[in-house]
Amino acid sequence: MKASMLLMALAALVAACTTMSAQGPAAVATLEPTKGNTAGGKVTFTQKGSKVVVFANVSGLSPGQHGFHVHEKGDCSSGDGMSAGGHFNPFGKPHGDPAVPDHHAGDMPMLVADGTGNATLTAELEPMTIGDGAGDIIGRAVIVHKDPDDFKTQPTGNSGARVACGVIRKA
Repeated sequence: MKASMLLMALAALVAACTTMSAQGPAAVATLEPTKGNTAGGKVTFTQKGSKVVVFANVSGLSPGQHGFHVHEKGDCSSGDGMSAGGHFNPFGKPHGDPAVPDHHAGDMPMLVADGTGNATLTAELEPMTIGDGAGDIIGRAVIVHKDPDDFKTQPTGNSGARVACGVIRKA
């Protein structure tokens, strides 16, 4: 009896370790509203092979689509979010839809807020990375914009004002 319980415990431990090792480095950003706005939430990033899984949960938005990007500086100190700089673009690509090969490392799909101002998003993205290489997003900022991203206008997508900002930190 003790041997079978020990064997089951060992199997559970091995399974847990396997699950943990399959998941790569992780990071998190807590979004705070910029001056005059109410948007806030949390964005988590987990390395999964060559891609990063992004999960966002944001509230306090106006209903509809909102541009959503990683910006170059991990600085949300200005009231308008401009201290975060431009889009994170270490590879010199044009701004664009993250579903196409050529786009900024910081380009992400749009957030879509429901009628109560809540938005969730799950996406697998590249070429961003967590803790390694030129695409490393640790120490950068996540910005939520007031307007939709047209994925065409250079270099920002014409997404309007910055309504929330959060610094990406290693989890």
